[in-house]
Amino acid sequence: MKVLPTALQQAIEAFRALPGIGPRSAERYAYFLLKNNPNIAKKISGSISDLHDNIDYCPKTYALIEKGQKYSELYTNSKRDKTVVAVVAEPFDVLAIENTGNFNGTYHVLGGLISPIDGVGPDELTITQLFKRVFDDNVKEIILATNASVEGESTALYIQKQFDNSDVLITRLARGLPIGIDLEYADQITLTRALEGRQSI
Repeated sequence: MKVLPTALQQAIEAFRALPGIGPRSAERYAYFLLKNNPNIAKKISGSISDLHDNIDYCPKTYALIEKGQKYSELYTNSKRDKTVVAVVAEPFDVLAIENTGNFNGTYHVLGGLISPIDGVGPDELTITQLFKRVFDDNVKEIILATNASVEGESTALYIQKQFDNSDVLITRLARGLPIGIDLEYADQITLTRALEGRQSI
């Protein structure tokens, strides 16, 4: 016996396809849209449709751009130093660095991290395109800004090894303890990086 109308059940299943959304959350989201102003649901569905219709990837940086835009403004802006490239895993990592207001280089988005368990190798990422960019833009420094996870470290190490015999300076974002954390709650990778990156005061 069918308990819920088909349209509501389909909406619930659609929400469940999103990462981190369980059955109860999916039901709450779908029912919220059903019982509230229909314009809310229409606005959400319209913006979701626009994701694929109006967004593209920059062919140089692989950051997100408007459809029809040639390159990312973070690449074409004359105030940006094309010889310094911060390599990040995903487009939202660009946003995180930009929000600091302390970086005037350019970016290269890998589109993920090397993860053999998930079937993601170097060929599935934009690492080859990074090599070409280094040559085309006469890049002098690559800042490896991947996560301090096993995948992030593996990806950074792989990229570093590819430039072992080049003049390109390879740097890594500093690692340390976040403000407000007790040492007993810090993970081993964070503590190791904090010790390695210690500074005189």
